[in-house]
Amino acid sequence: MNQTNYHSHCTYCDGRADMATFARWARAKGFSAYGFSSHAPLPFPTAWTMEWDRMDDYLAELNRLKRRYEGAVELYAALEIDYLNDEWNPASEWFQALSLDYRIGSVHLLYDAKGNVVDGDLPAPKFAKMVLQHFQGDIEAVVKQYFDRANRMLQLGGFQILGHADKVHYNAEWYSPHIVEQQWYVDMVQAHLAEAVRQGYFIEINTKAYDDLGVFYPDKHYFSFLHALGARVVVNSDAHYPDRIESGRTSALQALSRAGFSHVAELHNGKWSDVPIAPFVSVLL
Repeated sequence: MNQTNYHSHCTYCDGRADMATFARWARAKGFSAYGFSSHAPLPFPTAWTMEWDRMDDYLAELNRLKRRYEGAVELYAALEIDYLNDEWNPASEWFQALSLDYRIGSVHLLYDAKGNVVDGDLPAPKFAKMVLQHFQGDIEAVVKQYFDRANRMLQLGGFQILGHADKVHYNAEWYSPHIVEQQWYVDMVQAHLAEAVRQGYFIEINTKAYDDLGVFYPDKHYFSFLHALGARVVVNSDAHYPDRIESGRTSALQALSRAGFSHVAELHNGKWSDVPIAPFVSVLL
């Protein structure tokens, strides 16, 4: 049933349970592979990222659990690494030096006109306040900066999975209805995804918000476009709670199948391969 997930967060960052609990849930739910990808440290403290002084413990705990669950479920060590600037990003030497199985590259942070770092990954009402307070209500400036930063991250590299591409779309639409239908917006999303595919990144189909908001990142309207590009996609739940490790998975596989995809990318035995979407999906369509 394509029971894999390579994007999750535990109590080493902003997850709501420890690593061992997630591993138990993954085994109980019949997962064949499960990856931990805590938010990587930033050069300043936050409530949602790991601190550098916990990195050794994080990797040691992962290695202990890998041994414990050997033969039951494959566990993988990763980080979700933010593009902050050209000095701090997935390609930075300190992240490349870590013994990880893969890396996820994501954009959560923006800069306002004063050069202040601003969290752009917020619930919609808080996002709206952020746009008003830091960008004088200019939602187009926010969206364009998001994609400028995401595109720069693609150029610098250092990661394998593009995390929740176009995650800004839900909040942008909430703030300014129909903005995601405007041609300039569509063009930016398509250009970003096309460049990511051209450079060989896996495109994450992030299902975290599907059960609550009915959306994937990127939006399902781009699934056919991704298929036409020949994209390799990986379905991840971005779980912060153990009981949500498979949230939206079946719906994502169905949507991908409708868009023409017959395979998804999975990491098994340390190697990425294209695995057929389970036959049960077509039965449910």
